Amino acid sequence: MQEQLTILAVLFAVLSIAFFITGIVALKKKRLFGVAVSLTLALLMLSLAALFGTITIATQGYRAFTREEVAAVVKTEPIVPGRFNVQFQFPDGRWATFSLAGDELYVDAHILKWKPLANFLGLHTSYELDRVAGRYLKVEDEQTKARTVFFLSQKKPIDIFNLRRRYTLFRPLLDAEYGSATFIAADQAAEFEVRVSTTGLLIRPLFRYGK
Repeated sequence: MQEQLTILAVLFAVLSIAFFITGIVALKKKRLFGVAVSLTLALLMLSLAALFGTITIATQGYRAFTREEVAAVVKTEPIVPGRFNVQFQFPDGRWATFSLAGDELYVDAHILKWKPLANFLGLHTSYELDRVAGRYLKVEDEQTKARTVFFLSQKKPIDIFNLRRRYTLFRPLLDAEYGSATFIAADQAAEFEVRVSTTGLLIRPLFRYGK
């Protein structure tokens, strides 16, 4: 996905330069209509290059998928009641470990569904795990006890999820953007798969090692 977007951004940037040069040549020959057309096309190509360049940067960290797939393999290890460690292994080989407070493991994600026009350009439904947190069974504990939450998403200058919310420019390309979350008890040492599908996140236990 990133390679296709980069190629499109570079292609439109090159076309913008070509039309700009054509406009300069037309100006020297005093062809005002040619100047107007060339500069208009140059600005259009530059705008498209900027758009695809922005999308390239803003979708870094997002993974495309067409069916249910494993977003992470997770291991939990209770420390004391209401406290546990969790280890994530991501599809790209990265590892991350967190110490969480709560009775359950909570994970959420950003999911993007692109429109057919964007599909034609190589953009398909994609996701990015966003946060991991500890979740208490009782609401009273959520209100009074320690809260722990960490980012799972990669840092980036701009995020397509936030751009979609702020600017109408991306509406013709993005069919929908939404958050999805799932949680599971963390009172035992266990191993899980966090999976993502077109309907959202889910957790499937692999092993439970007992208390």
